Amino acid sequence: MNFEPVIGLEIHAQLKTKTKIFCGCSTKFGAPPNTHTCPVCLGMPGVLPVLNKMVVEYSLRMAFATNCEINRESRFARKNYFYPDLPKGYQISQYELPIAENGYVNIEINGHKKRIGITRIHMEEDAGKLTHSPNLPFSMVDLNRTGTPLIEIVSEPDLRSPEEAGAYLRHLRSIVRYLGICDGNMEEGSFRCDANISIRPKGESVLGTRAELKNLNSFKHVEKALYYEIDRQKEILSDSGTVIQETRLWDPDKNRTTSMRGKEEAHDYRYFPDPDLLPLVIDDIWINDVKENLPELPNAKTKRFIKEFSLSSNDAEALTSSRELAEYFEESVKEFPNPKQVCNWVTVELLGLLNTKEKTINESPISPGNLAGLLKLIDKEVISGKIAKTVFGEMAKTGQTPEEIVKKKQLVQVTDVSAIEEVVSKVLLNNPKEVEAYKNGKTKLMGFFVGQVMKETKGKANPKIVNEILGKKLKEK
Repeated sequence: MNFEPVIGLEIHAQLKTKTKIFCGCSTKFGAPPNTHTCPVCLGMPGVLPVLNKMVVEYSLRMAFATNCEINRESRFARKNYFYPDLPKGYQISQYELPIAENGYVNIEINGHKKRIGITRIHMEEDAGKLTHSPNLPFSMVDLNRTGTPLIEIVSEPDLRSPEEAGAYLRHLRSIVRYLGICDGNMEEGSFRCDANISIRPKGESVLGTRAELKNLNSFKHVEKALYYEIDRQKEILSDSGTVIQETRLWDPDKNRTTSMRGKEEAHDYRYFPDPDLLPLVIDDIWINDVKENLPELPNAKTKRFIKEFSLSSNDAEALTSSRELAEYFEESVKEFPNPKQVCNWVTVELLGLLNTKEKTINESPISPGNLAGLLKLIDKEVISGKIAKTVFGEMAKTGQTPEEIVKKKQLVQVTDVSAIEEVVSKVLLNNPKEVEAYKNGKTKLMGFFVGQVMKETKGKANPKIVNEILGKKLKEK
């Protein structure tokens, strides 16, 4: 039987506020355990939560960026469950009246665009973190993360493959980073994803029984876990079995999912309005202010790069994959207005260097101004393209400007025609067999001669002049 996957993602984005959602404790990552806590986030008797206004602001930004409808009035609810990392015995979230609903984003897979619906975006507080040691008979709880603000972005079940799920997840991560509301770090847990996956016979409209997948802390893990779960469910149904609705954990070491618990339903959490928090009312002034101050988003920036800089869609998408990379490119183009050449050096040389060193564009040892300076030297024929790569490597090591390196290492390109003619004559004299072969029709040997001349001049000879002189002298032979 031909089955079709039906996938929906629940994405939790930890907001980059300085303080927690309902108290004044710091949200800074990496502090000693249980040092960023207070009676409010620890759930002590008699304390009252106070909503952080910036959490609402960031949630509105995301709602507009994903084409959602804003609810002028939303409510906080208590989601009741018991776990050691939840000191109150309930989580403050939103249920019946979230801040935003009915949105969508557009993704692109293999050149085909697809619209993915967004059911809702709601605000909530994070739980703490449990640390399990195989050598100890107990677990340790760190409540620093308790009360850190989150938004949960719930998609419609519109995704039909692990690749689509990966593209959607990457796009949402790009949006939150462009908006400046979340750093998108999956490894640190500030951008987390749960996946709901079911399969059904192709052509049917009725949804199958779904499993919820947790512990997905990278794009690769999301796609691999979905592939495994699709195959698992196919095998069950092909053998006339029944898929059980449950929560499953992804084990990246064994590349498989394992059963964790039966899937909870909304009534299991006994939601009810939080009596300590008033309904949140958002007026038109606030909504319009947020809307007017939104930054340019990834899709819009990609379209502008294609139009303004005459770049291919692939190049534009690569450059706009992060806000910081796009800004680096634009700063370089301001200094050296040749977008295509800047694009080539950024996407090939610079990103190659950063990937090798496992660094981000924010950690680039080469500034936009220095990259532009290097390209100016090539353009003015002060150095050749080959020498430029040597200079680029030195710039990365030392942080010096290209001009300083070229001067210090005496890398200025040789453009003296008589000096190059002398080297060319020497090369032809030392390679009589190759000259004879060239005259007999092996014209590909031109590359050999050019290489020999560049070797003699330590890469400093102007390649254009070298080719012209070689062509002239070989005709005279």
